[in-house]
Amino acid sequence: MNMDLNAYLTVAGIIFSIGFFGVLLRRNALVMLMCLELMLNASNIALVAYSRYNATEQNQMMDGNTFVFFIITVAAAEVAVGLAIIVQLFRKTRTVMADELNTLRD
Repeated sequence: MNMDLNAYLTVAGIIFSIGFFGVLLRRNALVMLMCLELMLNASNIALVAYSRYNATEQNQMMDGNTFVFFIITVAAAEVAVGLAIIVQLFRKTRTVMADELNTLRD
């Protein structure tokens, strides 16, 4: 079964939309972090799909795949730093709800 570019881009768009609306509508910091990861993974799907679509037998373009490795590296760093910040905020305020985390001065 051979899928075309539109199928991959549709899946990437749906996943990105779920992540985008999750960041906008949810107030839990952990859920917001997971939704950001969904958005990054959707961009990875789109980049790999475009890279595969533009590649031919003679010219194997790996530009999209190279960007994916950088995005995965940034996502791993984001998770490490984000979780550390969330843990520290939870220790200080005993909540991870974004509405209640309005001050960082103490």
